[in-house]
Amino acid sequence: MAAVTALMVKELRDKTGAGMADCKKALDEASGDMEAAIDALRKRGAASVAKRADRDANEGIVIAKTTPDNKTAVLIEVNCETDFVARNEEFVAFANAIADGVLNNNVTTEEEIWALPVDGKTLGNLKDEILAKFSEKIGLRRFERISTNGFISDYVHAGNRLAVVVDFTNGVDAAKPLTRDVAMQVAAMQPLFVDRDSVNTEAIEKEIEIYKQAAIQEGKKEDIAERIAKGKLEKFYQEQCLVEQTFVKDPSKTIADVLKEIGTLAGGDVKVTTFRRYFLGEK
Repeated sequence: MAAVTALMVKELRDKTGAGMADCKKALDEASGDMEAAIDALRKRGAASVAKRADRDANEGIVIAKTTPDNKTAVLIEVNCETDFVARNEEFVAFANAIADGVLNNNVTTEEEIWALPVDGKTLGNLKDEILAKFSEKIGLRRFERISTNGFISDYVHAGNRLAVVVDFTNGVDAAKPLTRDVAMQVAAMQPLFVDRDSVNTEAIEKEIEIYKQAAIQEGKKEDIAERIAKGKLEKFYQEQCLVEQTFVKDPSKTIADVLKEIGTLAGGDVKVTTFRRYFLGEK
């Protein structure tokens, strides 16, 4: 049995970030075996998640990434309890490791994600390490992996609290600044739909009913209220359909105009197939 020294305790603390008392206890239990002590702290960190289950993990980061060929993208949200941990380099590296793992592997469950290899370990090992280092509730809240025959662009807002991916029917490297602008538009203006064709009937009927009732309450007859409601629906389309929105970087254009510019560079018509927007902590 190796004698546990202060130097060994410090080394274990540097490697794991755990408290001095926890490091001393782990080394004592492991008879001075550094690797066994690290494993013990990892397991203890993972086991302590149950104790943190009733806490709120509303901080964290969101990440969007695409492959170099812009054919596959990933969106993830990793949560923690405090902004202090969310800004920690090791937490950010952990979240990026998850994003890279999902981006480069066709995984569909968390179990598959934690089993992915990274630098001689698994993502599950990294999760245990991060849990051992920080006494907070930390977890992967959601993730998506999107593949296309077209062209995907991503945008991550400063601070990693908001991220977007947009799937286009076509695209080229020369158009990347413009496709990123469209992704930024989604981040800033929060459209609900791509275009009018993608607006479901239920949403249209709901809007018409809201506008109609408002007009009736103002004293309008029902037939007039109906016409007013349908007129106001145009504004709804312009605000909630991405392609009809005014371009935030140039109010003289709409996103439909930007898509035409992308199409000119790509050598054909370009449309938005879909988009996904993650905002930290949204329900």
